Amino acid sequence: MLLRNPFTKSLHDARRSLLGWALAIAGVGAMYASFWPTMQTPEMADAMAAYPQALLDALNFDDVTSPTGYLGSAVFGMLIPMLTAVFMIAAGTRAIAGDEDAGTLDLVLSHPVGRVRVALHRFGAVLIGIVLVVALLWLALAAVRGPADYTSVGLGRLAAMCLHLTLFGTVFGALAFAIGAATGSRAMAIGGSAAVAVLGYFANAVLPQVQGLEWARNLSPFHWYLGGDPLVNGVQAGGVLLLAGTTAVLVAVGTWRFTGRDIAV
Repeated sequence: MLLRNPFTKSLHDARRSLLGWALAIAGVGAMYASFWPTMQTPEMADAMAAYPQALLDALNFDDVTSPTGYLGSAVFGMLIPMLTAVFMIAAGTRAIAGDEDAGTLDLVLSHPVGRVRVALHRFGAVLIGIVLVVALLWLALAAVRGPADYTSVGLGRLAAMCLHLTLFGTVFGALAFAIGAATGSRAMAIGGSAAVAVLGYFANAVLPQVQGLEWARNLSPFHWYLGGDPLVNGVQAGGVLLLAGTTAVLVAVGTWRFTGRDIAV
């Protein structure tokens, strides 16, 4: 059934995928958080000490001796942001390029609804998706605070980290949306966004270890997301502004290009 509002229709169509991703990301986050007590054993400390520091830095495992350091590394440092980026790239691609690639976007646009409204409503549904996913992750991490013995990490600090994660994921959703809206190509949206995600990770975790390339970190969404250690110091205004500003520019450019080009049929 074609729902009248592009926003509600997008949410309706993505409901199963959204539920699956939300449960998966929350489950992975809670599972890794629950491993914190095992990190306090002498055997684990000896094992971590055996790894080269450069490798630990590349994996964002620079500090696993405290609850905040462990959560910032094992939960929010690599796997969860990568899963979030993959989820949002898929969602952003589906917003415009998915239907166009399937040959059904012209049917949507044949209804009395403008392209700008379609684009913004569909990206709005993507935003709701990431908010719901990260909200469930926050609830899962809050639920295991006691059993996993990291009650010293306040709920407010977890919320600050989750806000940064939401904005981080939104950047990649906006990038996939913009490429898809500008080109109509699902493959280009996925490939281009994935390439930026990989390059961004290397710019934040690997290139700074090379003398003279430390500046590359400042160009990475991973640094905007993790810089300033939100789990310890709360919301970082600089990172939030960079993530939100980049998202706004990408959505604006993608919508502008979408309104001015022919639609593939």
